[in-house]
Amino acid sequence: MSSPATPKMVRGYEVVIGIETHVQLSTQSKIFSGASTQFGAAPNTQACPVDMALPGTLPVMNRGAVERAIAFGLSVGSHIAPRSIFARKNYFYPDLPKGYQISQYEIPVVQGGSVSFIVGETPHTVRLVRAHLEEDAGKSLHDDFSGFNGEKSSGIDLNRAGTPLIEIVTEPDIRTSAEAAEYARALHTLVVWLGICDGNMQEGSFRCDVNVSVRKPGAPLGTRREIKNLNSFKHIVQAADYEINWQIDEIEDGRAIQQATVLFNPDTGETRAMRSKEDAHDYRYFPDPDLPPLVIAPEWVERVRAQMPELPRVMAARFVRDFGLPEYDATMMTQSKAFGAFFEAAAKACGSPKLVSNWLMGEVSRRLNSADSAAEQTIGQSPVTPDLLAAMISRIADGTISNNGARQVFEALWSGEGSGDAQARVDAVIEAKGLKQMSDTGELDRILDDILAANAKSVEEFRAGKDKAFNALVGQAMKATKGKANPAAVNELLKKKLAG
Repeated sequence: MSSPATPKMVRGYEVVIGIETHVQLSTQSKIFSGASTQFGAAPNTQACPVDMALPGTLPVMNRGAVERAIAFGLSVGSHIAPRSIFARKNYFYPDLPKGYQISQYEIPVVQGGSVSFIVGETPHTVRLVRAHLEEDAGKSLHDDFSGFNGEKSSGIDLNRAGTPLIEIVTEPDIRTSAEAAEYARALHTLVVWLGICDGNMQEGSFRCDVNVSVRKPGAPLGTRREIKNLNSFKHIVQAADYEINWQIDEIEDGRAIQQATVLFNPDTGETRAMRSKEDAHDYRYFPDPDLPPLVIAPEWVERVRAQMPELPRVMAARFVRDFGLPEYDATMMTQSKAFGAFFEAAAKACGSPKLVSNWLMGEVSRRLNSADSAAEQTIGQSPVTPDLLAAMISRIADGTISNNGARQVFEALWSGEGSGDAQARVDAVIEAKGLKQMSDTGELDRILDDILAANAKSVEEFRAGKDKAFNALVGQAMKATKGKANPAAVNELLKKKLAG
Protein backbone atom coordinates (compact mmCIF):
# COMPACT_ATOMS: atom_id res chain seq x y z
CA MET A 1 0.00 0.00 0.00
CA SER A 2 1.42 3.39 -0.91
CA SER A 3 1.60 6.08 1.73
CA PRO A 4 0.49 9.65 1.07
CA ALA A 5 3.77 10.69 2.70
CA THR A 6 5.82 8.95 -0.01
CA PRO A 7 7.15 11.68 -2.34
CA LYS A 8 6.80 11.21 -6.10
CA MET A 9 8.73 13.99 -7.72
CA VAL A 10 8.01 16.02 -10.84
CA ARG A 11 10.86 18.40 -11.69
CA GLY A 12 11.89 18.46 -8.02
CA TYR A 13 8.37 19.08 -6.70
CA GLU A 14 5.97 16.78 -4.87
CA VAL A 15 2.46 16.62 -6.34
CA VAL A 16 -0.56 16.55 -4.02
CA ILE A 17 -3.97 15.67 -5.45
CA GLY A 18 -7.41 15.28 -3.92
CA ILE A 19 -10.59 14.48 -5.83
CA GLU A 20 -14.23 15.39 -5.36
CA THR A 21 -16.55 13.19 -7.40
CA HIS A 22 -20.19 13.92 -8.14
CA VAL A 23 -22.05 10.64 -8.59
CA GLN A 24 -25.59 10.83 -9.93
CA LEU A 25 -27.76 8.33 -8.09
CA SER A 26 -29.87 5.91 -10.10
CA THR A 27 -33.27 6.90 -8.71
CA GLN A 28 -36.17 7.45 -11.10
CA SER A 29 -37.17 10.68 -9.38
CA LYS A 30 -35.27 13.65 -7.98
CA ILE A 31 -33.89 13.94 -4.48
CA PHE A 32 -36.55 16.30 -3.13
CA SER A 33 -39.36 16.04 -5.71
CA GLY A 34 -41.22 13.51 -7.82
CA ALA A 35 -39.91 14.86 -11.15
CA SER A 36 -38.22 12.38 -13.50
CA THR A 37 -34.43 12.06 -13.73
CA GLN A 38 -34.49 10.49 -17.22
CA PHE A 39 -31.74 11.86 -19.46
CA GLY A 40 -32.37 13.45 -22.84
CA ALA A 41 -35.77 15.08 -22.42
CA ALA A 42 -36.52 18.44 -24.05
CA PRO A 43 -35.29 21.38 -21.93
CA ASN A 44 -37.38 22.24 -18.88
CA THR A 45 -39.88 19.41 -19.38
CA GLN A 46 -38.73 17.59 -16.22
CA ALA A 47 -38.63 20.52 -13.81
CA CYS A 48 -41.52 20.65 -11.35
CA PRO A 49 -42.48 23.53 -9.00
CA VAL A 50 -40.15 22.17 -6.27
CA ASP A 51 -37.18 22.11 -8.67
CA MET A 52 -37.97 25.63 -9.85
CA ALA A 53 -38.32 26.91 -6.26
CA LEU A 54 -41.79 28.31 -6.77
CA PRO A 55 -43.23 29.99 -3.64
CA GLY A 56 -44.90 27.63 -1.18
CA THR A 57 -43.14 24.44 -2.34
CA LEU A 58 -41.37 22.19 0.14
CA PRO A 59 -38.74 19.45 -0.40
CA VAL A 60 -39.46 15.81 0.49
CA MET A 61 -36.52 13.41 0.90
CA ASN A 62 -36.15 10.57 -1.62
CA ARG A 63 -35.76 7.32 0.35
CA GLY A 64 -34.03 5.58 -2.55
CA ALA A 65 -31.29 8.23 -2.63
CA VAL A 66 -30.58 7.66 1.06
CA GLU A 67 -30.38 3.89 0.58
CA ARG A 68 -27.90 4.31 -2.28
CA ALA A 69 -25.74 6.53 -0.08
CA ILE A 70 -25.85 3.90 2.67
CA ALA A 71 -24.84 1.18 0.20
CA PHE A 72 -21.87 3.23 -0.94
CA GLY A 73 -20.77 3.88 2.62
CA LEU A 74 -20.93 0.19 3.49
CA SER A 75 -18.93 -0.73 0.37
CA VAL A 76 -15.97 1.50 1.34
CA GLY A 77 -15.96 0.80 5.09
CA SER A 78 -17.38 4.17 6.11
CA HIS A 79 -19.28 5.23 9.21
CA ILE A 80 -22.97 5.73 8.40
CA ALA A 81 -24.12 8.69 10.45
CA PRO A 82 -27.23 7.80 12.50
CA ARG A 83 -28.22 11.46 12.24
CA SER A 84 -27.15 13.86 9.48
CA ILE A 85 -28.26 17.35 8.57
CA PHE A 86 -29.04 19.13 5.31
CA ALA A 87 -27.69 22.63 4.74
CA ARG A 88 -28.20 25.44 2.28
CA LYS A 89 -25.10 26.28 0.23
CA ASN A 90 -25.69 29.82 -0.99
CA TYR A 91 -24.45 31.08 -4.33
CA PHE A 92 -26.01 32.83 -7.28
CA TYR A 93 -25.87 31.26 -10.71
CA PRO A 94 -28.54 31.52 -13.42
CA ASP A 95 -29.04 27.73 -13.37
CA LEU A 96 -29.66 27.64 -9.59
CA PRO A 97 -33.27 28.82 -9.26
CA LYS A 98 -33.41 28.84 -5.44
CA GLY A 99 -30.23 30.86 -5.04
CA TYR A 100 -28.89 28.02 -2.91
CA GLN A 101 -28.12 24.32 -3.26
CA ILE A 102 -29.40 21.82 -0.70
CA SER A 103 -26.37 19.82 0.42
CA GLN A 104 -24.78 18.49 3.60
CA TYR A 105 -21.97 20.27 5.39
CA GLU A 106 -21.21 19.74 9.08
CA ILE A 107 -22.69 16.24 9.45
CA PRO A 108 -22.63 14.21 6.19
CA VAL A 109 -24.37 10.86 5.87
CA VAL A 110 -21.15 8.94 5.00
CA GLN A 111 -17.96 9.60 6.96
CA GLY A 112 -14.48 8.15 6.33
CA GLY A 113 -13.73 4.97 4.42
CA SER A 114 -11.23 4.19 1.65
CA VAL A 115 -10.93 3.05 -1.97
CA SER A 116 -8.18 0.65 -3.09
CA PHE A 117 -6.87 0.21 -6.63
CA ILE A 118 -3.78 -0.81 -8.61
CA VAL A 119 -1.45 1.35 -10.71
CA GLY A 120 0.65 -0.94 -12.89
CA GLU A 121 1.02 -3.78 -10.43
CA THR A 122 1.38 -1.61 -7.32
CA PRO A 123 -1.56 -1.47 -4.87
CA HIS A 124 -2.71 1.90 -3.55
CA THR A 125 -5.34 3.04 -1.07
CA VAL A 126 -6.91 6.50 -0.93
CA ARG A 127 -8.71 7.60 2.22
CA LEU A 128 -12.10 9.26 1.97
CA VAL A 129 -13.13 12.25 4.04
CA ARG A 130 -16.85 11.97 3.41
CA ALA A 131 -19.68 11.37 0.97
CA HIS A 132 -22.68 13.64 1.29
CA LEU A 133 -26.08 13.82 -0.35
CA GLU A 134 -26.99 16.89 -2.38
CA GLU A 135 -29.04 18.10 -5.31
CA ASP A 136 -27.63 18.97 -8.72
CA ALA A 137 -28.06 22.39 -10.32
CA GLY A 138 -29.56 23.06 -13.74
CA LYS A 139 -27.53 23.62 -16.87
CA SER A 140 -26.65 26.75 -18.81
CA LEU A 141 -26.76 26.29 -22.59
CA HIS A 142 -24.41 28.44 -24.65
CA ASP A 143 -23.12 26.55 -27.69
CA ASP A 144 -25.17 27.10 -30.86
CA PHE A 145 -28.16 28.17 -28.78
CA SER A 146 -30.51 30.61 -30.53
CA GLY A 147 -32.87 32.74 -28.48
CA PHE A 148 -35.63 35.05 -29.62
CA ASN A 149 -35.47 36.29 -33.21
CA GLY A 150 -32.70 33.77 -33.92
CA GLU A 151 -30.07 35.81 -32.12
CA LYS A 152 -27.26 34.05 -30.32
CA SER A 153 -28.13 33.70 -26.68
CA SER A 154 -27.78 31.56 -23.58
CA GLY A 155 -30.54 29.39 -22.17
CA ILE A 156 -31.26 27.64 -18.89
CA ASP A 157 -32.38 24.00 -18.74
CA LEU A 158 -33.65 23.01 -15.29
CA ASN A 159 -34.13 19.30 -16.09
CA ARG A 160 -31.05 18.44 -13.98
CA ALA A 161 -32.07 20.73 -11.11
CA GLY A 162 -32.76 18.52 -8.10
CA THR A 163 -31.14 15.40 -9.55
CA PRO A 164 -29.80 13.32 -6.60
CA LEU A 165 -26.03 13.19 -6.10
CA ILE A 166 -23.52 11.96 -3.64
CA GLU A 167 -20.32 13.99 -3.57
CA ILE A 168 -17.37 11.79 -2.59
CA VAL A 169 -14.36 13.66 -1.21
CA THR A 170 -10.87 12.18 -0.77
CA GLU A 171 -8.02 13.10 1.49
CA PRO A 172 -5.07 14.62 -0.45
CA ASP A 173 -3.47 11.16 -0.73
CA ILE A 174 -2.90 11.02 -4.50
CA ARG A 175 0.57 11.76 -5.86
CA THR A 176 0.43 11.29 -9.65
CA SER A 177 -2.01 11.82 -12.49
CA ALA A 178 -2.00 8.05 -13.12
CA GLU A 179 -3.05 7.42 -9.51
CA ALA A 180 -5.81 10.02 -9.90
CA ALA A 181 -7.18 8.30 -12.99
CA GLU A 182 -7.00 4.81 -11.47
CA TYR A 183 -8.72 6.00 -8.28
CA ALA A 184 -11.52 7.48 -10.41
CA ARG A 185 -11.73 4.27 -12.45
CA ALA A 186 -11.97 2.14 -9.28
CA LEU A 187 -14.65 4.43 -7.84
CA HIS A 188 -16.57 4.33 -11.12
CA THR A 189 -16.41 0.52 -11.15
CA LEU A 190 -17.71 0.39 -7.59
CA VAL A 191 -20.73 2.69 -7.98
CA VAL A 192 -21.79 0.94 -11.20
CA TRP A 193 -21.22 -2.48 -9.57
CA LEU A 194 -23.48 -1.49 -6.67
CA GLY A 195 -26.15 -0.29 -9.10
CA ILE A 196 -26.32 3.13 -7.43
CA CYS A 197 -25.17 4.99 -10.59
CA ASP A 198 -25.33 4.20 -14.31
CA GLY A 199 -21.77 5.54 -14.68
CA ASN A 200 -22.47 7.32 -17.98
CA MET A 201 -19.73 9.93 -18.02
CA GLN A 202 -20.85 11.50 -21.30
CA GLU A 203 -24.24 12.27 -19.75
CA GLY A 204 -22.70 13.73 -16.60
CA SER A 205 -23.54 10.86 -14.26
CA PHE A 206 -19.96 10.67 -12.97
CA ARG A 207 -17.89 13.88 -12.84
CA CYS A 208 -14.60 14.55 -11.09
CA ASP A 209 -13.20 17.80 -9.71
CA VAL A 210 -9.44 17.35 -9.34
CA ASN A 211 -7.63 19.53 -6.81
CA VAL A 212 -3.92 19.93 -7.67
CA SER A 213 -1.08 21.59 -5.77
CA VAL A 214 2.70 21.22 -5.76
CA ARG A 215 5.37 21.77 -3.10
CA LYS A 216 9.00 21.19 -2.38
CA PRO A 217 9.58 18.04 -0.24
CA GLY A 218 8.93 18.77 3.42
CA ALA A 219 7.23 22.11 2.73
CA PRO A 220 3.63 22.88 3.80
CA LEU A 221 0.86 22.04 1.33
CA GLY A 222 0.85 24.34 -1.67
CA THR A 223 -2.08 26.43 -2.90
CA ARG A 224 -4.48 24.24 -4.81
CA ARG A 225 -6.38 24.85 -8.00
CA GLU A 226 -9.53 22.86 -8.70
CA ILE A 227 -10.07 21.45 -12.20
CA LYS A 228 -13.84 21.18 -12.61
CA ASN A 229 -16.10 18.59 -14.22
CA LEU A 230 -13.70 16.10 -15.79
CA ASN A 231 -15.75 13.33 -17.34
CA SER A 232 -13.15 10.94 -18.74
CA PHE A 233 -10.20 9.09 -17.22
CA LYS A 234 -8.00 10.26 -20.11
CA HIS A 235 -8.90 13.89 -19.40
CA ILE A 236 -8.06 13.44 -15.71
CA VAL A 237 -4.49 12.49 -16.66
CA GLN A 238 -4.14 15.20 -19.31
CA ALA A 239 -5.60 17.97 -17.14
CA ALA A 240 -3.61 17.04 -14.03
CA ASP A 241 -0.34 16.77 -15.95
CA TYR A 242 -0.84 20.16 -17.59
CA GLU A 243 -1.82 21.79 -14.29
CA ILE A 244 1.16 20.27 -12.45
CA ASN A 245 3.64 21.63 -14.97
CA TRP A 246 1.86 25.00 -15.19
CA GLN A 247 2.06 25.46 -11.42
CA ILE A 248 5.75 24.49 -11.35
CA ASP A 249 6.46 26.97 -14.17
CA GLU A 250 4.68 29.73 -12.24
CA ILE A 251 6.62 29.04 -9.05
CA GLU A 252 9.94 28.76 -10.90
CA ASP A 253 9.24 32.15 -12.51
CA GLY A 254 8.69 33.68 -9.07
CA ARG A 255 4.90 33.99 -9.22
CA ALA A 256 2.59 32.83 -6.43
CA ILE A 257 -0.19 30.36 -7.15
CA GLN A 258 -3.64 31.85 -6.60
CA GLN A 259 -6.42 29.56 -5.39
CA ALA A 260 -8.83 29.18 -8.30
CA THR A 261 -11.37 27.04 -10.08
CA VAL A 262 -10.16 26.11 -13.56
CA LEU A 263 -11.60 24.43 -16.63
CA PHE A 264 -9.87 21.91 -18.90
CA ASN A 265 -10.02 22.29 -22.67
CA PRO A 266 -9.56 18.82 -24.21
CA ASP A 267 -8.93 20.35 -27.65
CA THR A 268 -5.86 22.27 -26.49
CA GLY A 269 -4.94 20.07 -23.50
CA GLU A 270 -4.75 23.19 -21.32
CA THR A 271 -6.43 24.46 -18.17
CA ARG A 272 -7.61 28.03 -17.74
CA ALA A 273 -8.91 29.91 -14.72
CA MET A 274 -12.68 30.32 -14.49
CA ARG A 275 -12.99 32.14 -11.15
CA SER A 276 -11.21 32.57 -7.85
CA LYS A 277 -11.83 29.57 -5.62
CA GLU A 278 -14.41 30.04 -2.90
CA ASP A 279 -13.94 28.80 0.66
CA ALA A 280 -16.69 27.30 2.79
CA HIS A 281 -17.45 30.60 4.54
CA ASP A 282 -18.17 32.23 1.18
CA TYR A 283 -21.16 29.92 0.74
CA ARG A 284 -22.72 30.92 4.09
CA TYR A 285 -23.82 27.38 4.93
CA PHE A 286 -26.69 27.08 7.41
CA PRO A 287 -29.11 24.23 8.26
CA ASP A 288 -32.03 23.97 5.86
CA PRO A 289 -35.16 24.90 7.84
CA ASP A 290 -37.45 22.95 5.48
CA LEU A 291 -35.76 19.56 6.03
CA PRO A 292 -35.61 17.71 9.36
CA PRO A 293 -32.45 15.78 10.30
CA LEU A 294 -31.98 12.55 8.35
CA VAL A 295 -32.20 9.72 10.88
CA ILE A 296 -30.88 6.30 9.83
CA ALA A 297 -31.66 3.48 12.26
CA PRO A 298 -29.26 0.49 12.50
CA GLU A 299 -32.04 -1.76 11.18
CA TRP A 300 -32.23 0.30 7.99
CA VAL A 301 -28.48 -0.03 7.47
CA GLU A 302 -28.69 -3.81 7.91
CA ARG A 303 -31.55 -4.10 5.41
CA VAL A 304 -29.44 -2.26 2.83
CA ARG A 305 -26.42 -4.45 3.65
CA ALA A 306 -28.48 -7.61 3.11
CA GLN A 307 -29.46 -6.45 -0.39
CA MET A 308 -25.95 -5.55 -1.56
CA PRO A 309 -24.14 -7.67 -4.19
CA GLU A 310 -20.81 -9.36 -3.61
CA LEU A 311 -18.29 -6.51 -3.66
CA PRO A 312 -15.36 -6.39 -6.13
CA ARG A 313 -12.71 -6.86 -3.42
CA VAL A 314 -14.65 -9.81 -1.96
CA MET A 315 -15.01 -11.42 -5.37
CA ALA A 316 -11.30 -10.84 -6.08
CA ALA A 317 -10.36 -12.50 -2.77
CA ARG A 318 -12.59 -15.45 -3.68
CA PHE A 319 -10.89 -15.76 -7.08
CA VAL A 320 -7.51 -15.89 -5.33
CA ARG A 321 -8.77 -18.49 -2.85
CA ASP A 322 -10.87 -20.70 -5.13
CA PHE A 323 -9.04 -20.39 -8.46
CA GLY A 324 -5.47 -19.75 -7.28
CA LEU A 325 -5.20 -16.51 -9.24
CA PRO A 326 -2.47 -14.00 -8.40
CA GLU A 327 -3.90 -10.91 -6.70
CA TYR A 328 -3.19 -8.74 -9.75
CA ASP A 329 -5.13 -11.09 -12.03
CA ALA A 330 -8.01 -11.26 -9.56
CA THR A 331 -8.22 -7.48 -9.45
CA MET A 332 -8.27 -7.29 -13.23
CA MET A 333 -10.99 -9.96 -13.40
CA THR A 334 -13.22 -7.81 -11.18
CA GLN A 335 -12.98 -4.59 -13.18
CA SER A 336 -16.74 -4.92 -13.69
CA LYS A 337 -19.45 -7.29 -12.52
CA ALA A 338 -19.88 -8.59 -16.08
CA PHE A 339 -16.13 -9.17 -16.44
CA GLY A 340 -16.07 -11.18 -13.21
CA ALA A 341 -19.04 -13.27 -14.34
CA PHE A 342 -17.38 -13.92 -17.72
CA PHE A 343 -14.14 -15.08 -16.08
CA GLU A 344 -15.91 -17.31 -13.57
CA ALA A 345 -18.07 -19.01 -16.21
CA ALA A 346 -15.08 -19.69 -18.50
CA ALA A 347 -12.81 -20.83 -15.65
CA LYS A 348 -15.38 -23.32 -14.37
CA ALA A 349 -16.04 -24.63 -17.87
CA CYS A 350 -12.41 -25.36 -18.78
CA GLY A 351 -10.71 -25.81 -15.41
CA SER A 352 -7.74 -23.59 -16.39
CA PRO A 353 -8.41 -20.29 -14.58
CA LYS A 354 -4.93 -18.80 -15.09
CA LEU A 355 -5.14 -19.36 -18.83
CA VAL A 356 -8.59 -17.73 -18.84
CA SER A 357 -7.30 -14.66 -17.00
CA ASN A 358 -4.30 -14.45 -19.35
CA TRP A 359 -6.56 -14.43 -22.40
CA LEU A 360 -9.00 -11.95 -20.86
CA MET A 361 -6.23 -9.53 -19.88
CA GLY A 362 -4.50 -10.05 -23.21
CA GLU A 363 -6.23 -10.77 -26.49
CA VAL A 364 -9.85 -10.23 -25.35
CA SER A 365 -9.15 -6.83 -23.76
CA ARG A 366 -7.00 -5.80 -26.69
CA ARG A 367 -9.81 -6.54 -29.12
CA LEU A 368 -12.46 -4.81 -27.00
CA ASN A 369 -10.32 -1.67 -26.74
CA SER A 370 -9.06 -1.81 -30.31
CA ALA A 371 -8.53 1.45 -32.18
CA ASP A 372 -10.61 -0.12 -34.96
CA SER A 373 -13.67 0.12 -32.70
CA ALA A 374 -15.73 3.32 -32.77
CA ALA A 375 -15.80 3.24 -28.96
CA GLU A 376 -14.43 1.11 -26.17
CA GLN A 377 -16.55 -2.03 -25.92
CA THR A 378 -17.64 -3.93 -22.84
CA ILE A 379 -17.05 -7.61 -22.14
CA GLY A 380 -20.72 -8.25 -22.87
CA GLN A 381 -20.09 -7.25 -26.49
CA SER A 382 -17.35 -9.84 -27.00
CA PRO A 383 -18.24 -12.21 -29.87
CA VAL A 384 -16.09 -14.82 -28.11
CA THR A 385 -18.39 -15.92 -25.28
CA PRO A 386 -17.26 -17.62 -22.04
CA ASP A 387 -18.11 -21.08 -23.38
CA LEU A 388 -16.20 -20.45 -26.63
CA LEU A 389 -13.13 -19.20 -24.79
CA ALA A 390 -13.30 -22.18 -22.42
CA ALA A 391 -13.61 -24.63 -25.33
CA MET A 392 -10.57 -23.10 -27.05
CA ILE A 393 -8.51 -23.10 -23.85
CA SER A 394 -9.41 -26.78 -23.30
CA ARG A 395 -7.78 -27.54 -26.64
CA ILE A 396 -4.64 -25.67 -25.55
CA ALA A 397 -4.57 -27.56 -22.26
CA ASP A 398 -4.97 -31.00 -23.85
CA GLY A 399 -2.24 -30.28 -26.42
CA THR A 400 -4.52 -30.25 -29.47
CA ILE A 401 -3.34 -26.77 -30.50
CA SER A 402 -0.32 -24.64 -29.70
CA ASN A 403 -0.48 -21.10 -28.33
CA ASN A 404 0.22 -19.79 -31.80
CA GLY A 405 -2.55 -21.97 -33.20
CA ALA A 406 -4.88 -20.74 -30.47
CA ARG A 407 -4.38 -17.15 -31.61
CA GLN A 408 -5.51 -18.17 -35.09
CA VAL A 409 -8.51 -19.98 -33.63
CA PHE A 410 -9.39 -16.92 -31.53
CA GLU A 411 -9.19 -14.68 -34.60
CA ALA A 412 -11.60 -16.97 -36.44
CA LEU A 413 -14.03 -17.18 -33.52
CA TRP A 414 -13.98 -13.39 -33.12
CA SER A 415 -14.90 -13.12 -36.80
CA GLY A 416 -17.81 -15.53 -36.32
CA GLU A 417 -16.40 -18.63 -38.03
CA GLY A 418 -17.57 -22.12 -37.14
CA SER A 419 -20.98 -23.50 -36.28
CA GLY A 420 -22.65 -25.70 -33.69
CA ASP A 421 -22.10 -25.61 -29.94
CA ALA A 422 -18.96 -24.06 -28.47
CA GLN A 423 -16.71 -27.15 -28.62
CA ALA A 424 -17.96 -28.05 -32.10
CA ARG A 425 -17.19 -24.54 -33.35
CA VAL A 426 -13.69 -24.58 -31.92
CA ASP A 427 -12.95 -28.05 -33.29
CA ALA A 428 -14.34 -27.09 -36.72
CA VAL A 429 -12.02 -24.07 -36.91
CA ILE A 430 -9.02 -26.19 -35.83
CA GLU A 431 -9.82 -28.76 -38.50
CA ALA A 432 -10.52 -26.23 -41.26
CA LYS A 433 -7.25 -24.40 -40.64
CA GLY A 434 -5.15 -27.53 -40.10
CA LEU A 435 -3.98 -26.34 -36.68
CA LYS A 436 -4.02 -29.66 -34.85
CA GLN A 437 -0.66 -30.37 -33.29
CA MET A 438 1.31 -33.47 -34.20
CA SER A 439 1.46 -35.47 -30.98
CA ASP A 440 1.85 -38.97 -32.48
CA THR A 441 5.08 -40.16 -30.86
CA GLY A 442 5.70 -42.69 -33.61
CA GLU A 443 5.69 -40.10 -36.37
CA LEU A 444 7.65 -37.59 -34.25
CA ASP A 445 10.17 -40.31 -33.42
CA ARG A 446 10.87 -40.88 -37.11
CA ILE A 447 11.14 -37.14 -37.88
CA LEU A 448 13.54 -36.56 -34.98
CA ASP A 449 15.77 -39.46 -36.07
CA ASP A 450 16.06 -37.83 -39.50
CA ILE A 451 16.87 -34.42 -37.95
CA LEU A 452 19.56 -35.86 -35.66
CA ALA A 453 21.13 -37.68 -38.56
CA ALA A 454 21.17 -34.53 -40.68
CA ASN A 455 22.51 -32.28 -37.87
CA ALA A 456 25.42 -34.24 -36.41
CA LYS A 457 27.31 -31.01 -35.63
CA SER A 458 24.49 -29.65 -33.47
CA VAL A 459 24.31 -33.00 -31.66
CA GLU A 460 28.04 -32.85 -30.90
CA GLU A 461 27.78 -29.25 -29.70
CA PHE A 462 24.90 -30.09 -27.38
CA ARG A 463 26.79 -33.02 -25.87
CA ALA A 464 29.73 -30.63 -25.41
CA GLY A 465 27.54 -28.45 -23.19
CA LYS A 466 26.18 -25.88 -25.66
CA ASP A 467 22.48 -25.49 -24.82
CA LYS A 468 21.83 -23.33 -27.88
CA ALA A 469 22.39 -26.40 -30.02
CA PHE A 470 19.34 -28.03 -28.43
CA ASN A 471 17.17 -25.06 -29.35
CA ALA A 472 18.45 -25.28 -32.91
CA LEU A 473 17.39 -28.94 -33.10
CA VAL A 474 13.92 -28.07 -31.72
CA GLY A 475 13.65 -25.36 -34.35
CA GLN A 476 14.50 -27.90 -37.07
CA ALA A 477 11.78 -30.20 -35.76
CA MET A 478 9.18 -27.43 -35.80
CA LYS A 479 10.24 -26.48 -39.31
CA ALA A 480 10.01 -30.06 -40.52
CA THR A 481 6.48 -30.40 -39.12
CA LYS A 482 5.45 -26.91 -40.37
CA GLY A 483 4.88 -25.83 -36.76
CA LYS A 484 2.40 -28.62 -36.05
CA ALA A 485 4.54 -30.63 -33.68
CA ASN A 486 3.67 -30.41 -30.02
CA PRO A 487 6.65 -28.49 -28.55
CA ALA A 488 6.43 -30.33 -25.22
CA ALA A 489 6.48 -33.70 -26.98
CA VAL A 490 9.38 -32.60 -29.19
CA ASN A 491 11.40 -31.48 -26.15
CA GLU A 492 10.77 -34.67 -24.22
CA LEU A 493 11.55 -37.04 -27.11
CA LEU A 494 14.61 -35.07 -28.19
CA LYS A 495 16.10 -35.10 -24.68
CA LYS A 496 15.65 -38.87 -24.47
CA LYS A 497 17.33 -39.42 -27.82
CA LEU A 498 20.25 -37.12 -27.00
CA ALA A 499 20.75 -38.79 -23.62
CA GLY A 500 20.96 -42.21 -25.25
